[in-house]
Amino acid sequence: MTETPAEDLKPTFLGDVTVELVKHTASDTDVLFAARVSTLGEQSIDELSKDPERSKGLINYLMRDRHGSPFEHNSMTFLISAPIFVFREFMRHRVGWSYNEESGRYRELQPTFYVPDADRKLVQEGRPGKYVFVEGTQAQQELTTRVMEDSYRQAYEAYQEMLAAGVAREVARAVLPVGLFSSMYATCNARSLMHFLGLRTQHELAKVPSFPQREIEMVGEKMEAEWAALMPLTYAAFNGNGRVAP
Repeated sequence: MTETPAEDLKPTFLGDVTVELVKHTASDTDVLFAARVSTLGEQSIDELSKDPERSKGLINYLMRDRHGSPFEHNSMTFLISAPIFVFREFMRHRVGWSYNEESGRYRELQPTFYVPDADRKLVQEGRPGKYVFVEGTQAQQELTTRVMEDSYRQAYEAYQEMLAAGVAREVARAVLPVGLFSSMYATCNARSLMHFLGLRTQHELAKVPSFPQREIEMVGEKMEAEWAALMPLTYAAFNGNGRVAP
């Protein structure tokens, strides 16, 4: 099967992101053996199944009193597809994270672009540091969709024109907007993910309110769902203690 030439592709527009958990070594027992080694030495692994309620209480204690290092002995790798502007925010999270993103220098970028869905709030009210987002009107929604799609088409046509003229990919990509979808592998541990979720999601149980941009929150929500299934005791302790990373 041959690939469709890029010049034959038409721009596509998406209003959602995708997150796939591609591999992991992450469970609540990772937290327990790391915590108990301080008193039990190399025999700490043998203690994991002796008393489930005690294990639950230990994880909650570690979370509550912010003993964070036991939550680092695990790993999760996600494949994330999202607009470039989401990844620019992602890169502010550096401790406990590793990233590898697709490169516009080495491959021809595909014409997939972000356009907000109808439920994405469009209007910001208030001053910086104290504002809310509210629903846009139908006219604003239609304007946003039309202008963004037209702009994306024009930008991608310019990109293709430059490539066809022999301009290097790393130069031609400069005409593409941050609404272009990219993909990356992101690897983290539970402690670094909890810090990310505390800042990049809104939640009724959070002690410290956060006001993330909706698009990175969408990524965070999908990552959170995967993690919650892997480490349910740790996840419950995180929520039960105000969603503050230890």
